[in-house]
Amino acid sequence: MAGRLSGKVTIITGAGSVGPGWGNGRAAAVLFAREGATVIATDIKAEAMEETAALLRETGAEHQLELCDVTDAGSIAGLVARVMERHGRIDVLVNNVGGSARGGAVEMTEETWLTQLNYNLTSVFLTCKHVLPVMKAQGGGSIINTASTSGTRWTGAAQVAYAAAKAGVIQFSKVTAVEYAPHNIRVNTVVPGQMHTPMVEVRLAGQRSGGDVEALLAKRQSRIPLPFMGDGRDTAQAALFLASDDARFVTGTEIVVDGGMSARCD
Repeated sequence: MAGRLSGKVTIITGAGSVGPGWGNGRAAAVLFAREGATVIATDIKAEAMEETAALLRETGAEHQLELCDVTDAGSIAGLVARVMERHGRIDVLVNNVGGSARGGAVEMTEETWLTQLNYNLTSVFLTCKHVLPVMKAQGGGSIINTASTSGTRWTGAAQVAYAAAKAGVIQFSKVTAVEYAPHNIRVNTVVPGQMHTPMVEVRLAGQRSGGDVEALLAKRQSRIPLPFMGDGRDTAQAALFLASDDARFVTGTEIVVDGGMSARCD
């Protein structure tokens, strides 16, 4: 299948979703497959990947589904070993696992703080730790890490651990990009804003608006200068550029996908 990622073996973590619709990982998996990539879609729950699997089958592209806990080094090592045994290389890694917990520095428990850092930041460290040696040995690759505008500014709710972790993802990517640039490995970050993903209905509405999805969507939309809210497909398009050879001279930077929200001063 011809496309911008033709022949590239790609691992996408968090390729499932908590509900129907276009989450960031699902959208990336389907878009990358349509662009000719061999997609290894991973998630910690098989049921979360059922819709993703059906969409991948429709593309006709080579793909495989893998269960993987990206907070566990052994699980990641096993995934990488299986991919290498079957395909012999890893050209692209998209780190997409993440999720927020509400709370500021005083009210958040230490357990929640540590869990959030592990889920949102340590997961990126561990996947890169196991994939970077493969990319170095083969002479190059592209890593795209997913952060959040919460990692760069206040976005409407105290979620201090999530914000700190996503800020860490951005700086982790910069440091790793410079270190591995001599090996032709590019490391960049996509920074989504307040997107309309399945997580809004399934999780965030209950946390922030008493289950009123429309109220939460209206509040989030009010922060966005563009007259509509993006979804996982917009995040995926940014990741596609960074994964492709079109971005061959792009490393150590971020693409913000937020409809202009970060540019506002109010």
